[in-house]
Amino acid sequence: MNALDLLLTRSSYNKLVAPAPSGEALDNILSAAHRVPDHANLSPFEFIVCQNDGLTKLADIYHQAAIKSGFDDAAIEKAKILPLRAPMIIIGICKYKHHDMVPRVEQVATTACALHNMQLAAFAQGFNGIWRTGNYSQNHYVNEALGLSEQDEVIGFMYLGTPMEDTPIKKAKKQTDTVSYWD
Repeated sequence: MNALDLLLTRSSYNKLVAPAPSGEALDNILSAAHRVPDHANLSPFEFIVCQNDGLTKLADIYHQAAIKSGFDDAAIEKAKILPLRAPMIIIGICKYKHHDMVPRVEQVATTACALHNMQLAAFAQGFNGIWRTGNYSQNHYVNEALGLSEQDEVIGFMYLGTPMEDTPIKKAKKQTDTVSYWD
């Protein structure tokens, strides 16, 4: 797949099954994360690759977070299975590093770009995924269980796997709704 086709056809997809990326494919995905714009080369990110028992561990963290957050019974039960919707989840964490020239917002953007590059690399290799946030990305208990400091932040959970069927490609959005020209 050429780069322009990739950029113009990439679509998230949530119906994912095994196999998850592994070996060279996973290495490509993780390497793509390290090719993003990164002012001062801070690498202000960390990634946790969850699969197999790691998904169960993440489900336990979600379950405890739901209980501690006072979610209703249905949400507490659902928390137990949320990470099991894909054979792999990569947790993207912004590990903020104080720097006089690189503000926090730029470090968050770098981490977000890294997650996006991961999804592009997965898509280019025949895998797909969906980037999720929601209650658990901003949850104090989840952050604590992941060993994050006060300054760290979960930017997203990248669910990855093999699409159950051909990924439906979303209709292109109109540029006229979002672009203006200053000539």
